[in-house]
Amino acid sequence: MKLASRMERIKPSPTLAIDARAKALKKEGKDVAAFGAGEPDFDTPDHIKQAAIKAIQEGFTKYTPAAGVPELREAVAKRIKQDLDLDYAAGQVVISCGAKHSIYNIFQAALQEGDKVLYPAPYWVSYADMAAITFAEPVAIPTSPAAHFLVTPQQLERHLTPDVKIFVLNSPCNPTGSAYSREQLIALGEVLKKHDCLILSDDIYDAITFDGFKAYNMATLVPALRDRMIVVNGVSKSFSMTGWRIGWAAGPRMLMDAAADLQSQSTSNPSSIAQKAALAAVTGPRDFIGKMVEAFDRRRKLFVEGLNSIPGVTCLKPHGAFYVFPSIEGIIGKRYKGRVIEDDNVFADLLLAEKLVAVVPGSAFGCKGFIRLSYATSEETIRKGLDRIADFVEALE
Repeated sequence: MKLASRMERIKPSPTLAIDARAKALKKEGKDVAAFGAGEPDFDTPDHIKQAAIKAIQEGFTKYTPAAGVPELREAVAKRIKQDLDLDYAAGQVVISCGAKHSIYNIFQAALQEGDKVLYPAPYWVSYADMAAITFAEPVAIPTSPAAHFLVTPQQLERHLTPDVKIFVLNSPCNPTGSAYSREQLIALGEVLKKHDCLILSDDIYDAITFDGFKAYNMATLVPALRDRMIVVNGVSKSFSMTGWRIGWAAGPRMLMDAAADLQSQSTSNPSSIAQKAALAAVTGPRDFIGKMVEAFDRRRKLFVEGLNSIPGVTCLKPHGAFYVFPSIEGIIGKRYKGRVIEDDNVFADLLLAEKLVAVVPGSAFGCKGFIRLSYATSEETIRKGLDRIADFVEALE
């Protein structure tokens, strides 16, 4: 059998692969400190679960419109207005099987061969493959720890060629946790005003920020961009609903109609039951988020302090999300039991095999010499993992 050529352009998600290896080891009875998956360890709030149970009991278990039930689309449009002061009609909102699915639909509907998708690096692992499968060209703008992994207006200007169809910005960012301030977004927006491309704002972590930092949407601050803005979000991260698979995109009517048509021929509608649960999340109380963020903040500080105490490791303090992205450049080239740590991939492999600590290599995010660790886990697991990493590094030659 010969597979379609598009399959040569993608690879399995490295974050899911690491998580699968960690779960397999746990199933064997191994005590794994797993920091691979980007998944809150909190339970979904009860009022959301009860909404799903009610939907089942009332028989809300049939097909819905492909783009989502009208009341959820309306609720999302209202939330975007309340949170971002951006006006979208319910018909400009498409509910999908997670924010990942939303981005996939947008890329499939908007991109074709010859187009480019532009985004800062480090970047979420799926942007590049999602773009490549449309035969568009993924283009990463490299950033540095010195700039807190944030792209500058000058860098953006240099990379915005006429064939850039979509610019993607994820703030707070997976994998770094870095986020753009109000002033930084305005500066980037002024550059984008001069270029005719769509802007996809991946806001999935916008509710998870620290130290008084507030996440903004660029179109709120630069109104001239509103007609080209696509807002992507969902309930996975902020309401600990990763498995419920509900996300959404809001944007220009023609594009969203196309995304809805595409979805009608692929997955059809998202789960009817999960949509009812998402409606309860979007319209209900948000006190759960604040409590979750407080716990994440404690873990963030614990991780940053612990990692920076390990020789050869340096870690910035993230603004949001629930990841740390430390440099291990000071470790590259050393040996463990005779094996040279040539890069971050070897480091991650050895760390899992020898110390049962699961991390994701920075290369997966377009940034060699780093690793990503999720602190969406207990403080006990973080302390255990830090001790094992320290032991591993101490044994290096």
